Amino acid sequence: RCLSDWSSDVCSSDLLLCDATVWSDIPERLADVADVRILSFRGFTSIPAMAEHVLESAPDCFALAGHSMGGRVALEVMRTAPQRVCGLALLNTGVHAVRDGEPQSRSRLVRLAHEHGMSALAAAWLPPMMAAGLRRAELMPRLVAMVERSTPDSYAGQITALLNRPEAMAVLPTIGVPTLLLSGSEDTWSPISQHETM
Repeated sequence: RCLSDWSSDVCSSDLLLCDATVWSDIPERLADVADVRILSFRGFTSIPAMAEHVLESAPDCFALAGHSMGGRVALEVMRTAPQRVCGLALLNTGVHAVRDGEPQSRSRLVRLAHEHGMSALAAAWLPPMMAAGLRRAELMPRLVAMVERSTPDSYAGQITALLNRPEAMAVLPTIGVPTLLLSGSEDTWSPISQHETM
């Protein structure tokens, strides 16, 4: 069942190191209109392999939401099997190629995880992504615990995937289904202006 009758199977895919924590309240909120499946990508080292995992896990027709790295996975799904996707949400994501200095900055974080552990990575990596305030204080312990459940090797594999990401800009004009682009007003990593450009 697809969006034409307002009932859908929905798959969601995630950013680096995320698990179902980020989407924990979504299945219940959408229970009346959708069967929600949450996918994560621990153990994967390429965006195309992640996209294939989505396609193997999803029904024949589904709506797809991708958050951050998951947005790039969603775009690769659209490149690979657009006929199966009936609706798309790209959340806090981008389509740009690897930027100057990105391999070095990401490599520093991988070294931090390997040398000092996932708690040190969480302390260095998460705060710049979160706006200050009550919501940050509420969410940060859950996000830190989520990062700590992962491993340096899993993080390194996902960084490898991002640094070798497929070109995504060309996918945008091929999208022929209802699509939501969404970002937070205080998101400095994937700002609203980036989504406006997309």
